[in-house]
Amino acid sequence: MHSLPVFLRLEGRAVILIGEGAAADAKRRLLERAGAVIVGEDSEAQLALVATSDPDAIAGRLKARGILVNVADRPDLCDFTLPAIVDRDPVLVAIGTGGASAGLAKALRQWIEALLPASLGALATGLGDARARMRARWPDARDRRRAIDAALEGLLDPLSGRVDVETWLAAPDRDSPPALVAIRLASPDPDDLTLRQARWLGQADRLYHRVDVPAAILDRARADAVRTLCNAPPADPGPGLSLDLSMERP
Repeated sequence: MHSLPVFLRLEGRAVILIGEGAAADAKRRLLERAGAVIVGEDSEAQLALVATSDPDAIAGRLKARGILVNVADRPDLCDFTLPAIVDRDPVLVAIGTGGASAGLAKALRQWIEALLPASLGALATGLGDARARMRARWPDARDRRRAIDAALEGLLDPLSGRVDVETWLAAPDRDSPPALVAIRLASPDPDDLTLRQARWLGQADRLYHRVDVPAAILDRARADAVRTLCNAPPADPGPGLSLDLSMERP
């Protein structure tokens, strides 16, 4: 992973913008949408965006002050890059290529734009507003996560356009997932995972895997899922959903 994706809250914070023309105007619009206070080079700030034809000296001066710099069309000078953005406020989807191809990032953004309904932001807001009630109904964090996972595969499917969080909270709990699911991988390529396998990886509390299961597959699991290298899963894999991952043998 070449960069750590982060979402910066810039409301009311100073950001240096240097440049003129279409590229600088585009960056200005983006900063204004984020609520940043746009200032000049000599101002105090932690971030700077540069869009000039000869940015090397400017970038050098800013970096010498400890400021993180983005330079238009010069990934070699960038401390951070600006992604293509799908905005379903408060949901934001950012697509970055590390400066390799803005055109590719734009094409992916357009594809995702067509996929995600406009109601996605309302769904996120509804879930956020219901956070206290969810904690009261499912005090255990693992139970709460499994309940939300089940809802997002069913009644609150993000692609369905439904946003009725109240109906979901009033419905009885679904059955818990099986304690242990065996996944036999037909390929080391994560793109060959079935939809069900990908969902299990996204939901599992722990992974028991053989030595030949590639990291690219394990990386598709939740970041906080426990990973255990073993020849076979234990008789008692633990509460919640566990996966037993191995490669299919020819």
